[in-house]
Amino acid sequence: MSHYAILLTVHLFAAIMFVGTVFFEVLMLEGIRKRVPHDVMKTMEKAIGNRARKIMPWVLLALYLAGVGMAITHANILKHPFSSSFGFMLSIKIILAISVFIHFITAMTLHHKRKMRSIHFKAIHISVFCHVILIVFLAKAMFYMHL
Repeated sequence: MSHYAILLTVHLFAAIMFVGTVFFEVLMLEGIRKRVPHDVMKTMEKAIGNRARKIMPWVLLALYLAGVGMAITHANILKHPFSSSFGFMLSIKIILAISVFIHFITAMTLHHKRKMRSIHFKAIHISVFCHVILIVFLAKAMFYMHL
């Protein structure tokens, strides 16, 4: 298996874990919030949050390191992102991924400073959800759409 294929496989599995978690939290948990007693929901959120804080840093490390490794392979394309639709979409995907990472750091910082409020939690999750939808779309579109 080639170096790029290994990076792609690691990146894909880490992306599945991260995007799946984001989708679960935004679509599933938010969808049951009004049907579950408040104290039960708080307990679930705390348990899921604790588990995610243990796993997600490692998932994101794998995701971003593999992504950087793959980006290095496409360095010539990224030097001139407007010369091809692939380069343009890859550049947008990288910018979105950097933004997701900033969101993650912000969430971790707010949590550790005990300043994470419900409004922050929801806003970060909705924003990251929108980012990952665009990233997943671009991940496919870069190979099939030509601008």
